[in-house]
Amino acid sequence: MWRPSGGSALRNSEWEDVADRIRITQVRSGVGRQKIQRRTLRALGIRRHQQSVEHDDTPAIRGMIAKVDYLVEVTEVD
Repeated sequence: MWRPSGGSALRNSEWEDVADRIRITQVRSGVGRQKIQRRTLRALGIRRHQQSVEHDDTPAIRGMIAKVDYLVEVTEVD
């Protein structure tokens, strides 16, 4: 992944060493939240309250978590 801004992006082969697994659990309800936040929960694969999903720890996933950090709990998976 090349970035024109000169950022230090990792290539796909380098992510294999870095990418750990994380478990994301919804701990607060999405009812009454902004539509973009509810859609972010769906994009993470969370459909119900208290549901947990596992993802690779990538910047894209971390960005989605940052948008709904007060609704979810994140733990590392061994």
